[in-house]
Amino acid sequence: MPPLSELTQNPLACLPYENAFASLGDEYSDVVEGASFPRYDLRFRNDQVLEQLGLEVNQVEDQDFIEVFGQFRVPHALRAMRYHGYQFGEYNPDLGDGRGFLLGQVRSPDGLLYDFGTKGSGRTPYSRNADGRLTLKGGVREVLAAEALHQLGVNTSRCVSLIETGESLWRGDEPSPTRSSVMVRFQRSHIRFGTFERLYFLQKPELIEKLLDHVIEYYYPEYFGDADAKALFYADLVKRVARLAAQWMAAGFCHAVLNTDNMAITGESFDYGPYAFIPTYDRKFTAAYFDYSGRYSYANQPTICRINLEVLQRPLAMVMDKQDLAAGLAAYDKEYEYAYRELMLKKLGFESLPAEQGQELLDVTIKLLAETQTAYHDFFYQLAAQFNHAWRSHPETILENSDLSSAVLEKWRKLYQGALQTISASDFETVGDRLTQTNPKTALLRPVIEAIWEPIVAEDNWQPFNDLVKTIQQRG
Repeated sequence: MPPLSELTQNPLACLPYENAFASLGDEYSDVVEGASFPRYDLRFRNDQVLEQLGLEVNQVEDQDFIEVFGQFRVPHALRAMRYHGYQFGEYNPDLGDGRGFLLGQVRSPDGLLYDFGTKGSGRTPYSRNADGRLTLKGGVREVLAAEALHQLGVNTSRCVSLIETGESLWRGDEPSPTRSSVMVRFQRSHIRFGTFERLYFLQKPELIEKLLDHVIEYYYPEYFGDADAKALFYADLVKRVARLAAQWMAAGFCHAVLNTDNMAITGESFDYGPYAFIPTYDRKFTAAYFDYSGRYSYANQPTICRINLEVLQRPLAMVMDKQDLAAGLAAYDKEYEYAYRELMLKKLGFESLPAEQGQELLDVTIKLLAETQTAYHDFFYQLAAQFNHAWRSHPETILENSDLSSAVLEKWRKLYQGALQTISASDFETVGDRLTQTNPKTALLRPVIEAIWEPIVAEDNWQPFNDLVKTIQQRG
């Protein structure tokens, strides 16, 4: 660790860091050293995150990113977090931060505590036989996923930086040798469901209680000190996860690997591996090539999240009333259904509709998308692009320039027109803006990612990547 005096000129090293997780003690993490790399080429810096941290963008140099997020020069210890997890339904006690660590925790101007977590930063005690590295393509994909989901309104981690590190890696799922990188993720917390599951496996209720108190104090502070704090926390977590599942579904996003070690105790979405955005509405769409059973298919995501919340009850039940846990989980289905309906109605241009009317419109919309197999994201973008005031009185003009052909189409048009007639005149004036805000033109489909990756491989041309990131961040 470099002397603090050497870091005083680096704004990223001088952020208001806190050792909140480290203060729990050595039962939860291990002090580690970051890897050194042959070179450091900053390929992405997230200036929007800098602004969130209260930094002046023009006062943070690229070299500042390299020192802190590539060479890990921070005034405190780096800690690899310990956790277990259920992976494809099977318990795995051999997990933990194997190619990353908690780089630091920082208090932002909004008063909230955030984590910097690395990926590809070298071996740790939990690397097993792996090299602790991240491929450059894996880093590029996660940057794009996080930014796209953020702009779509998903509660997600974001990447603050991506640095190419000059090593050659061998992977079975990429043409090899392939290039290496280290990425730094920014989110509320990296404490996972699996962090608690490990302590249950070890039968350490006192450590579970200590960790749970910590989570409530830092991430659910409105309940801290309340006699019912634990019950209130779990009920809140259930609702957060239900809303997160609804956000993925509305965004047409398939996470691909919803193991319990990939679920944050704050209800955030993070750790994007073989994810994919659905090209058409296909309930069985599966993103991960190794998900042979379709366990983590697109339509299974809400159910899997509920199962993971249920599994989390095992460690929590060592320090909580089981009736409180059951009551908290009982709200999941209703919360998910409400959140999904409201999000989809916004994609259709409505702030809200009466429940029965909104549900019928949603059901027929899904039926239309499934039957026609039209491009999922383009369908909603075309609603925004073609919207005009004639739709309120002439249903035949709704999406009249599309090539949709379905017996369901006419029923959908009438329902959509009926919904437009239901809302007030002033609300009708905001429909077009709402459609535009919720349905960007650019969809992060696999061919789009491959199209920006090819020039990077062929000629080290990063312009298409930079242009795509800019388009996404500007909601293009």
